[in-house]
Amino acid sequence: MSVTTLAPMPIGSPLPAALEGRTVVVVGGSSGIGLAAGDLLASVGARVVLVARDADRLGVAVERIRTAGGASVSGITADGTDEGDLERALDQAGAVDHVLVTAGGFAVGPLLDTPGELVREAVEGRIWGAYGLARAAATRLPAGGSITFSSGLYLARPIPGASAAIASIGAVEGLTRALAVELAPRRLRVNVIRYGVVDTPLSRGAMGLPDDAAVAAAGQGSLIGRFGTAQEAASAALFLMANNYMTGTVLTVDGGQSLA
Repeated sequence: MSVTTLAPMPIGSPLPAALEGRTVVVVGGSSGIGLAAGDLLASVGARVVLVARDADRLGVAVERIRTAGGASVSGITADGTDEGDLERALDQAGAVDHVLVTAGGFAVGPLLDTPGELVREAVEGRIWGAYGLARAAATRLPAGGSITFSSGLYLARPIPGASAAIASIGAVEGLTRALAVELAPRRLRVNVIRYGVVDTPLSRGAMGLPDDAAVAAAGQGSLIGRFGTAQEAASAALFLMANNYMTGTVLTVDGGQSLA
């Protein structure tokens, strides 16, 4: 009986500069960490494809990266929770090397006061969006390609009124580890970044922080005296994309918020 020997994972530079000329699709790229990732990827010469639902916001995001010098950036309007839409977006993007998923809602509400139907869309969107993206990407990425999902600090430090959302990000972390094993024969890597509180429009809205002064005051109690910036958070994604020895990893980027 013949035994098929798989070629090992490709070896390359683990530095972000190795992403030059690579195509990266950022699902949820019209604002926050996704947009910051697009900025950073463009700065190292990657070809960036932003994917988001809102065509107007997407257009603004693409123009912002172009204005900053990112010549190779484009946008595709698609629903990041719809597998068919994701398949179409990946096909439209062409040959894709890496996919980053930053999209996903955070459904809140006390357990006893919040019926399931009020949080189901956000919870299912995060879980099935990740699952559908993996299905769409698995047959389209080359050996050495990667999928990077997003998780959050509250999985390690739960807060009241967010049980459904916390359960959903826990599911994404479990899915990440399982897919790292299942997709290893294709030499694809799957990782997830567990973010702390990062200064983005989404977090400002969720915490009711209207301006920079309010954000600064709210962050003073953290270990480093402030919240993270979107670029600080996004830089972790470039590290995971470039380093072919990283798979099945939950990378925490939280400024020590999980410690205190």
